[in-house]
Amino acid sequence: MTPYSPYRSAGSLVAFSGQIGQRDGSLVPGGFVEELRQALANLGTLIEDAGLTRADVFKTTVFLADIADWGRLNEPYVEFFGSPLPARTALAVASLPRGARVEIEAWALRPR
Repeated sequence: MTPYSPYRSAGSLVAFSGQIGQRDGSLVPGGFVEELRQALANLGTLIEDAGLTRADVFKTTVFLADIADWGRLNEPYVEFFGSPLPARTALAVASLPRGARVEIEAWALRPR
């Protein structure tokens, strides 16, 4: 059992735990962009599981193993979220789980 919840609700707020680019327990091959796309797909699955849509996400935090990847973040991110984009923070960290190059967490608001 994983010692965390993939997402939790508090009233109308829903917090989604950080997702990395893994599928079937292993990082996807192909580098940063492929890991990012898989991390977003994993996040999308959780968003749907929570009964929400991508449009309900209002804030994300993106953790990068290398800040040089920041420029390659935008295109897959915009493709995934569309408009309006959630507020976003992106920052470099010393390392990520399983040697991942990117991790993304999100906050959403349930519609009333």
